[in-house]
Amino acid sequence: MGAAGRKVARTVETTRTSEGEGAAPAAAAPADRPRLGRPPLTERRKAATRLEIAREAVRLFADQGVNGTTADDIAAAVGISQRTLWRYTPSKELCVRPLLTYALDAATELMRSWPRDRPLAEAVASTRSPANEEPAATDTDALRDLVRLTRTEPGLRTVWLQVHHDAEPVFAAVIAERTGHHPDDLEPRVQATVLNGALRVAVEEWAWSAHTAEATPARAIARALGVAQGGLPG
Repeated sequence: MGAAGRKVARTVETTRTSEGEGAAPAAAAPADRPRLGRPPLTERRKAATRLEIAREAVRLFADQGVNGTTADDIAAAVGISQRTLWRYTPSKELCVRPLLTYALDAATELMRSWPRDRPLAEAVASTRSPANEEPAATDTDALRDLVRLTRTEPGLRTVWLQVHHDAEPVFAAVIAERTGHHPDDLEPRVQATVLNGALRVAVEEWAWSAHTAEATPARAIARALGVAQGGLPG
């Protein structure tokens, strides 16, 4: 084989290797584009794996702390290799992100389809889970444990705050679409901030409170939205 032939062969081999090693990240790209209806089976399986990783990470973090938990520990608990784990998350702290985005994604989905003659607060308060599927009781317990951990684990607190920071412009875009504003206008940005803050504080109140009155996140959210709708005191 001549020099040109060897160069082509090396190029083909490099391409095959690149495609094999990067298959998981490349397949995630279509998820960034809007879809109608249920996502494809492959995407649902990936989402289920991410949630399982998040559940096991929270369980281990609660038992032995973030510093005491390794990526190998999390991978072994899920039944995958560490290499596969890194295809789903760039750090062990970010393993928990799907548990935090689960309800926020559901709220956004419901707000986008909510009737314009009904308040958005009703949509948020009635949010259950994506695709109208009830979250498992274990997910609710895991979420409570995770939010409690944000008080003492700086890395998890950073993820918690970043998730809400990322949700704010998404909420602003939904509000702007309903009100005829541009997402960068002051009104939808302030309204999104109020909504986002109410959701964050409500879930923290539910997770951190020793009282049983806020037995579910939904009750805490409904109360928080009522306070937000009342506005600032005179």
